[in-house]
Amino acid sequence: MTLSIAHVTFDCENAAALAGFWAELLELRVDAEASEFFATVGRESGHSPVLMFIKVPDKTPGKNVVHLDLHAPDWREHIERAVALGAKHIGDFDEHGGKWATLADPEGNLFDIGAV
Repeated sequence: MTLSIAHVTFDCENAAALAGFWAELLELRVDAEASEFFATVGRESGHSPVLMFIKVPDKTPGKNVVHLDLHAPDWREHIERAVALGAKHIGDFDEHGGKWATLADPEGNLFDIGAV
């Protein structure tokens, strides 16, 4: 039997608030019964992988070593939209045959949006 990715988990300060950012960015819904302690995005709709948000007393300091890479033909528009939703635009890159921008969500978790 093969493994599959069930969740991408974010340690955070406010689970419902951060889930709201990611749900809005990905045009999904925050699943029912979200709270400041625990929330998911995509579980009820069957989206995979499910994004899971868990309040923790002490996030790991420093740069996160795992991050989401998102892509779309109109990637620049999505960068602007992410910033309007509360993301911080960290930088633009054109390397290794790809173009992308690195952003941070409202709690500082890094993610990339790039060209298809």
